[in-house]
Formats: sequence, structure tokens, C-alpha cells
Amino acid sequence: MAKQQITVRRIPFEFGEGLDPIWHKARHEWSHMVNGASVAMPYLEPFLIRTVREALGSVTALQMIEDASAFMGQQGAHERNHRRYNDILKSHYPELAEVETAIEADYERFQKRSLQWRLAYAAGIETMTIGLTEWLIDSREDLFAGADPSVASLVLWHMVEETEHKHVAHDLYMHMYGGYWARAWGLLRGSWHFALSSRKAYRVMLKRDGKWSDWRSRLRLYTMIARFFAKTAPALLRSLSPNYHPANVPDPDWVKRWSKAYDTLERGQLPLLDTKKRDVPAQFA
Repeated sequence: MAKQQITVRRIPFEFGEGLDPIWHKARHEWSHMVNGASVAMPYLEPFLIRTVREALGSVTALQMIEDASAFMGQQGAHERNHRRYNDILKSHYPELAEVETAIEADYERFQKRSLQWRLAYAAGIETMTIGLTEWLIDSREDLFAGADPSVASLVLWHMVEETEHKHVAHDLYMHMYGGYWARAWGLLRGSWHFALSSRKAYRVMLKRDGKWSDWRSRLRLYTMIARFFAKTAPALLRSLSPNYHPANVPDPDWVKRWSKAYDTLERGQLPLLDTKKRDVPAQFA
């Protein structure tokens, strides 16, 4: 099984104060679905880091330790960038502070569960992102072309790194505990919890925008949710196989091209995608 090298990229994405939370003008509801996921990130990522760090206390394999350390480095970078973006969102939607409090309380409660439960959750949520990445990249023209390049670049950079470290939590779980049913439960529990956390946030924003009570907006929202499930369900079902391993899932070619383009950047240059081009190529503007 081939595993990608995990590269920690400490990219300080810039989000101007004038950034419009409706970062895709043609897709109001989709903009807030992504915003809702971003709101949850600064609480999910530290939970994953703490869980993996604790699991490392029982690991002696050098490669597993190196991969886990890089995993934590990537997750820390994700947290910082999403927190920076979320500060912009909260300046427009101050009600999001209450949502953050609720999500934070969830993860504080999860922190009291056993390490096996937490590691199964971590492996599950990381497995879910494989299907999510496939959808976002396969549909990138529809979902990101014409969008604000800073937000589109943040999201797709995050997905590139999810692809690189997709095996880490799974390997730790299997190394320490193994067993099928807890892993399967972790996938379902993690995916469902993250979806509900995101919904809490995008519901607040759509309400403030006067869209939540608009049946046409609700229809567009549910259509996007249906597309999400239709595109990610095959990956989720695939991962429920007893012999499943994330490293056996082929990486999208666009991910590989993004990584190569990043390697050519000059020091300090931001990897902003050219969203003016319909295909949103894996090259930087």
C-alpha cells in the first residue's frame, strides 16, 4: 500500500476585513455549508491532536511516530487558518459564538471518553474526509469556479492535506485496538456529529440572511446536501469493508498536481488558486 509523504505547510492565509461570507456569489447556501464546517474546525482539530498525541504514548514504530507528528502539525495549521477565517464570519454573524460554545462543549465531553472511543472517532472522521475530498475535487468547477480565491484555496488546501494524512488515525487505531465494529461505529458517529455541528452554524447564518424561511433557499440547501451524500456515500460504504485501508484508496490526480505546484512556490508566496478559470486548475494565480 502506497502512502503519501505528509508535509506540514504553515501557510498564513490572508482574509481581508472586507471579505464577504457569501464567498461564492452564485451559491449562497453552499457558501454557508462550507462556513458551517469551518466553524467546527478549531474544536475538532485540537481534539484530534490530543487524541493522537495520547495514542503515541503506546507506539514505538518510528514511521508511525513520524506520520503522527506530521498529522498533528497539519491539523494545527488547519486550526489556525480556520480560526482566522471564523473571526471574519463572527464579525458578520455574532450569534456564531453560541454555536462555538456548544461545539466546544461536545468535544470537552468527548475528551472524557476512553482513548479507544476517541481514536475510533478520529479514524472515522478522517475516513469521511476521503469521500468529501473526492467530491470537492471532482466537482471543483461547479463548487469553486468564480468564488473568492482565498476561501476556495483554504478549503482545497485543507483537502490536499487530508489526503496526505488519511491513513494516520486508522493505523493508530488498528495498531492499538483493531476490531471492526468500533471502527465502523467511529465512522458513523464522527461523520454524523460533524454534519450536525456544521448544520448548527450554517442554520444561524442562513437565518440571519433571511434565507432559512425561504422555501426556494431551503430547496437549494437540501439539493446540495443530497449531492454531498450521493457523492460521499460510495466512499463511506467502501470504508465499511472489513479489509479497508485508506492508503489503498487512489489519490485524485488534482491533489498530486497541487502538491507539485506548491513545491515550485517562492518563499512567502501564498498558494491562491486561480478561481477565474472554469476548471480551477491546480496552479496558483
